Amino acid sequence: MNTEKYLSYLDSLSEYRRVHSLNVSKEAVRFAEKYGGDVEKARLAGLLHDVTKETDNERQLQIIENGGIILSKLERRSPKLWHAISGACYVRDVIGIQDEDIFNAIRFHTTARAGMSQLEKIIFLADFTSAERNYPDIDVIREHAEHSIEEGMLYGIKFTVGRLVSRGDLVSPDALAAYNEILLMKK
Repeated sequence: MNTEKYLSYLDSLSEYRRVHSLNVSKEAVRFAEKYGGDVEKARLAGLLHDVTKETDNERQLQIIENGGIILSKLERRSPKLWHAISGACYVRDVIGIQDEDIFNAIRFHTTARAGMSQLEKIIFLADFTSAERNYPDIDVIREHAEHSIEEGMLYGIKFTVGRLVSRGDLVSPDALAAYNEILLMKK
C-alpha cells in the first residue's frame, strides 16, 4: 500500500491532529515490527485512524448511518466514540479501502474489544502512546507497551476506565470485554 496518496485526507485536520495522526502511524509501524504485525496496514490505519475526529457530530452521524452501523444506546450517548466509528466507515466508503482489518482497527481504536486482531491491538496502543501524548502515567503505559502489547493494552484500558468512572461517564462494554479477555489469557 502506498500511504503517501492518503496524506491528503489529513489536510482538513488541525495541525495538532495531523501531527498526532503521523505520530500514531509511526508508532504503529514500530509496534508492527516489534510484535509481528503487517507494517503497511499499521502505517495506513495509524495515519487515518482520526480522519473524522474534527468532523461535526451531525456529519459523523450521517457517515455512520450511511455506513450501515446502528449505534447502541451507549454509543449514541457517547459522542467521543463516534469518530472511531465514522472514521472506519469513511475510510471504507469514501476513501475506498476495503480491508476489514483496517476498518476494525479504526473502529475500535478508542474502546478496544474482545477478539482483537494484531492490527487492532497495534492501533489501539499506538494511539495511546504516540509521541505527543503527555497525560498522567504515559511513561508507565509506554513501559508496559515495550514488554508486551497485551500488558500495554491492559494498563491503558485500566487507565481509561478509571478516568471514565471517576468522571461519572459511561464505560463501553467493548473496553470491559477486552480487559477481561486479556486478564483471562494471563491466568
